[in-house]
This record gives sequence, structure tokens and C-alpha cells, in this order.
Amino acid sequence: MIKTGLFGGSYNPIHVGHVALAKRFLEEVQLDEVWLMVSPQNPLKAATDLLEDEKRLEMVQAAIGNAPGIIACDYEFRLPKPSYTWDTLQTLHRDFPEREFTLLIGGDNWKLFHRWYRAQDILSNYQVMVYPRVDSPVDESTLPMNVRLLEAELVDVSSTEIRRKVRAGESIEGLVPKGIERMVIENYKI
Repeated sequence: MIKTGLFGGSYNPIHVGHVALAKRFLEEVQLDEVWLMVSPQNPLKAATDLLEDEKRLEMVQAAIGNAPGIIACDYEFRLPKPSYTWDTLQTLHRDFPEREFTLLIGGDNWKLFHRWYRAQDILSNYQVMVYPRVDSPVDESTLPMNVRLLEAELVDVSSTEIRRKVRAGESIEGLVPKGIERMVIENYKI
């Protein structure tokens, strides 16, 4: 089996925290690959401020460059919208039977996990890693058996704050990978 981590998100835009988490996920779980799955639409979020799918994918590709084992993934672009994780996992399982998938989600999503479509089925069939966020700590003692905490340094960066800074004309240096700063500014300025 090829051990594959799924790190889905809107990546609106991708930032240094995403890249650091993908690398940590790859190492800690001893995965063969981590797919940064660019989601066309999160069912629990409004799509009002969402940059086009292809532009977000292009920034993810540029941000990760040639990082070994980390792949920009557009798989959900071809699936019905909104993107339900259970449906994505089932389709992936069918299309890639040689792969074992582990899901990585943030503490903010873990708090809402009970609202996810077929949440219990996800927990019954897949490993889940949760990374705490500054505003969403996770109590490891409350996690179900197949859910683990990703031991990673907390990076206090958010895509929302990056978009706000770009619109305000403020610097985003150090918040996004150096190679995509210009792309982020061009895509998110008003």
C-alpha cells in the first residue's frame, strides 16, 4: 500500500503554515506522499471570497515547488459540488485501490466534525490526524481511537488575514512562500 496523506483546503491562498504542516504530516505519519487537495467549495463555508479553482491550484503548485512527497492535487475539481469529504474518500478509494489514505484536518474543523456529512463513516474507515490551531486547541484525551494529534509547531497564519493585508496594501512577507508573494498580491488586491 502507498501511504497517502490528504490535506484538503481552499488554500485561498496557501501560506507558510500549510506548507510546514504538509511537511510535518509527511514525516510524522511516515507517509509516501501528501496531497494538498485544493477544494472547490467547502460545504460549511460560504464561497463568497473564493478565488477561481485553477488560480488557487497554480499558487499551491508554485508554493510547494519540488518538495519531495508533496503534491498539488485537483482531484475534487471533477467531483460534484459542494465537496463532501466522505464522497471524495470513497471515490479516491475506488480510483486508487493501491493507496491507504489518512486525512489531516485542523482543530477548527475537528470542532465541527460532528456536522460533516457521514462523519462516523469517515472515522470508522480512515485514519484522521488533527492539528491544533491557535484559536482551536484540541484535547488529545478526547480523541477517538483512530484519530491522532499531529505534533507540530503552531503557526499563527491565516488565509483570511493574508487577504485582508493584501487589500489594505500591507506586507505579506513571511506569511506566504517567497515564490508566490507577487501572485498572491495580484490575485487578491481589490
